[in-house]
Amino acid sequence: MLRLLYLAHRLYLFLFRQVTYGTRALLVKEGRVLLIRHTYRSGWHLPGGGIQRGETVETAARREVREETGAEMGAVQLLGIYSNLDGCVSGHNILFACEDFSIVGSPDHEIAEARFFAQSELPADIFPGHRRKIEEYLGGGIFSNLGTW
Repeated sequence: MLRLLYLAHRLYLFLFRQVTYGTRALLVKEGRVLLIRHTYRSGWHLPGGGIQRGETVETAARREVREETGAEMGAVQLLGIYSNLDGCVSGHNILFACEDFSIVGSPDHEIAEARFFAQSELPADIFPGHRRKIEEYLGGGIFSNLGTW
């Protein structure tokens, strides 16, 4: 059912070319990054999601991380703003990094799995833009503040 809703949402975006804004978080502990796998979408992703009306981008990132991983974030670092203009979407994501977090709950029903990965063990089916940002961050690379996923 969630997969059908996701596909309907993609069709809506295609028809109306809505601009979306969201957040993502790179959660790193002991050199390992926490990734999620949705129930309605294939592959592994950084946790995150849409910004709700009246939310700051940081508040949205904290809420999404809590919902998708059960983690409470401490100090966060803004890494950049990235655009996804692929196909039917015109989406923009604000990416944060956090190494100060605790897992205090469990993921919600939208998440099939949440798991830590070392850089050398990243899954093959990770979203390509997320892989690039993880490799840049863990490799000590310099982030460009504006770019694409």
